Amino acid sequence: MRTAIRGARVIDGTGADPSEGATVVVEDGRVAGVWPRGQSGRMDETIDAAGLTLMPGLIDAHVHATFNGIDTLRELMTPPSLSLYRAIRNLAATVDAGVTTVRDAGGSPAGLKLALEEGLFPGPRMKVAITILSQTGGHADPTAPSTCCLRFQLPDIPNSVVDGVEPMRQRVREILRAGADWIKVCSTGGVLSTADAPSASQFTIDELRAAVDEGQAHGDVEVMAHAQGTEGIKNAIKAGCKSIEHGIWLDDEAIEMMVRRNIFLVPTLVAPIQVIRQLEANPGRAPAVFLEKARRVVEDHRASFRRAAEAGIRVAMGTDSGVGPHGQNGEELALMVAAGMQPMDAIVASTRSAAELLKVDSEVGTLEPGRLADLLLVDGNPLEDIRVLQDQDRVVMVMQAGRMLKNRAPERLSTGGRAA
Repeated sequence: MRTAIRGARVIDGTGADPSEGATVVVEDGRVAGVWPRGQSGRMDETIDAAGLTLMPGLIDAHVHATFNGIDTLRELMTPPSLSLYRAIRNLAATVDAGVTTVRDAGGSPAGLKLALEEGLFPGPRMKVAITILSQTGGHADPTAPSTCCLRFQLPDIPNSVVDGVEPMRQRVREILRAGADWIKVCSTGGVLSTADAPSASQFTIDELRAAVDEGQAHGDVEVMAHAQGTEGIKNAIKAGCKSIEHGIWLDDEAIEMMVRRNIFLVPTLVAPIQVIRQLEANPGRAPAVFLEKARRVVEDHRASFRRAAEAGIRVAMGTDSGVGPHGQNGEELALMVAAGMQPMDAIVASTRSAAELLKVDSEVGTLEPGRLADLLLVDGNPLEDIRVLQDQDRVVMVMQAGRMLKNRAPERLSTGGRAA
């Protein structure tokens, strides 16, 4: 089956200037060609994309598919298995937003990824970290001050709390045995935890390095670090973590270290904003300290991102979806642009750069011959107004490996061996 998507403004994800009125040919699930205006050939199917923008499917490097917003009582009353069924809805909303690949940063077992690979339901392709590793009393320790556990995990998700170098080695091995593609550690406190501050450092460098070493020994499995405070960010960098998640308080030294070591920043600017929205509207859903901490970090987070982007740190888009609603991924790009990033750079961060971080850039992330046909058709020009990517109604079509997952304009599709 040869499908031509013709007449679009093509943004290929590499950062190159867009091609106006181009035709992209899809065959056997891959991009077979990108033709300039005027070139044509015989096709089985044609999509009229005149007036639309065609670009690679977005990649979100930080989601939590089994999380459903902030509501402490609801969490206590939810069986862990129910979170998997809710994840089906969440992943459908993610695709509807134009996201075709995600890295799940904790809470999703490998079985969820395998179900997507088997085609049991539609959703983005996944890389999974499975467990969020935390020291006792750290950001991902689910024990509340009452000693009640706030999050019960499925049996194929290893326990999150670990202390010491050798226990860290064992726990990472358990996570890898469970099918993890990434290791997730918390090198600082965070907003959504009761016993710490976002600026507080957690895990020693030796503990963090043990996680990195075990991942490398297993076959080059990288470590992502929830890292908000300055010293905890530097500890994660020194230990060899591949990406810094959030990066709220980057100083000059941390920025220089990240640039020199080619470490990615996954900023998740939208995450504290989503916390504020939910808890201002429903203050009884969670401890008041969550809202206080979220309000305290927003401006510093934005300023830190701006300095990082100006310094040339490699940025991969991530939203922390699950903290807030799924399917609103495009807002992160708008926040990156509002903080000073150029629209094209925000798109590259959400396509090629995110693919490089996830080590899937030989298959997705750019619109080039030979790549999988993960494609997004948008009503509007995101280079003029990046906010068009926030509006699911303006995400007209979504294709994953040549398979149509969303089509809001079926009248644009025609079949019957026409030239395109």
